[in-house]
Amino acid sequence: MGTTQLHRGRLIDHIQLVVRDLQLSREFYTAVLNVLEIPVVDTADGYFWADELVVSSPESAESRGVLTGRHHLAFQAKDRATVDAFYRAALAHGARDNGAPGERTYHPGYYAAFVLDPDGNNIEAVHHGEARRSAPSVTIGF
Repeated sequence: MGTTQLHRGRLIDHIQLVVRDLQLSREFYTAVLNVLEIPVVDTADGYFWADELVVSSPESAESRGVLTGRHHLAFQAKDRATVDAFYRAALAHGARDNGAPGERTYHPGYYAAFVLDPDGNNIEAVHHGEARRSAPSVTIGF
């Protein structure tokens, strides 16, 4: 039996979404990520990025002209008020409701809102509550 060090928050290196309308998606993601205090970096190369999220047009070299399928992305929010603000900003910038802010049954303190972005991706903002905060890494045995 060995041990493996898991680094919380780094399971995924990055995610790329290839979208139909890059400008519409840029406006949507800039608005909702601004609420979450995540800066969006714009480029002139047919894509923009924010942290580990890359959003590109089908014309970008990296996308090879193929749209991505529908995904569920959950962004961490620092508190419930931020989840509420995320939801309002999303609806104001082209999203469709997919679950108003509220407690969910996943675990006590799980407070989230769900919207569908302009391409139909299920985008969530979640605050886990203070009881679920965990250390940045943990060692487990296999």
